Amino acid sequence: MVKYLDLQKITALRGEQIKMALDRVSSSGIYLRGNETKLFETEYAQFIGSSHCVGVANGLDALRLIIRAYIEMGRLSYGDKIIVPSNTFIASVLAITDNGLEPVFVEPDIDTFQIDSNLLEHAIDKKVKAVMIVHLYGRCAYNQRIANICDKQNLLLIEDNAQAHGCLYFKQRTGSLGHAAAHSFYPGKNLGAFGDAGAVTTSDSLLAQTVRAISNYGENERYECRYRGVNSRLDEIQAAILRIKLNYLDSDNNQRIQIARYYIENIDNPLVKVPDMEYLEKNVFHIFPLLTTKRDQLREFMAHKGIETLIHYPLPPHKQQCYSAWNHLSLPIAEMIGDRELSLPISPVMTLQEMEQTVRAVNEFG
Repeated sequence: MVKYLDLQKITALRGEQIKMALDRVSSSGIYLRGNETKLFETEYAQFIGSSHCVGVANGLDALRLIIRAYIEMGRLSYGDKIIVPSNTFIASVLAITDNGLEPVFVEPDIDTFQIDSNLLEHAIDKKVKAVMIVHLYGRCAYNQRIANICDKQNLLLIEDNAQAHGCLYFKQRTGSLGHAAAHSFYPGKNLGAFGDAGAVTTSDSLLAQTVRAISNYGENERYECRYRGVNSRLDEIQAAILRIKLNYLDSDNNQRIQIARYYIENIDNPLVKVPDMEYLEKNVFHIFPLLTTKRDQLREFMAHKGIETLIHYPLPPHKQQCYSAWNHLSLPIAEMIGDRELSLPISPVMTLQEMEQTVRAVNEFG
């Protein structure tokens, strides 16, 4: 059986180091807001290339807290609009609506799966105050045109970096390209914890201070609350594990890139559309997507061949029941991706034999 993602094998790669870290935290008697979290925040900020990192409970909270902090700072107001790609995971949109703001959906480029910067200016009106780019599947969504539009229109640029830890835009990491970025360390991510975990990175000191306060009950001083805050904190166990895995993130990502290259070079089934070689650029391959009009049949065929695949994401946010106000929208590219996308196994522990078996199965389908 070729697993989509074998977390047991991934954990075993650093097993002894992880056990030592767990023992260290256990014996310390400090499980929240301790040294492991402080060290991870410092190390991750340095890795990303931002001045500040604030550890939080999960990636959705990271996005929520960025938007909430900008509201408290007067940069955003209830009823403002934020542009977001139409084909993102629902968390990107939940963070907007949970804060009383309105999403404006912009379609992706079908070749990159990232927000189409050529459509961006047409979506901007007087109520649009921010653009959220999502580095979906691990590919960088940022480009100079997006940056120029945001500068020209005085818009905040927020990065959803939940799937792109370690990704580069030339020599700069995603997560340091906009005004603020949200990161998820869900166990299946390229940099994954042993449970839910997340972070906010930014070089804006006031934003970092505001996020940190809101995430800790709104306290600016002990028992003195400036904001009506929440409880969203990174715990010491997750921080300790993430510190270990961070040391290997670039090498693990390189393994993913080589697997993606093998797929692109060797899959030649005309019923399946794989990304082209340019898709390898600025990508850390959290997900390797292919498109086919026979998605369900291919998935069943792959399972019969002993290969686990996943679907990301069959129903785009504007078609979800919870967002009935937008169900009437026609966003054909996002809807087509939802109907046709299938994700192949990809991880730093995949063997050459498993790669060959996967490619052979895809090519035999018909």
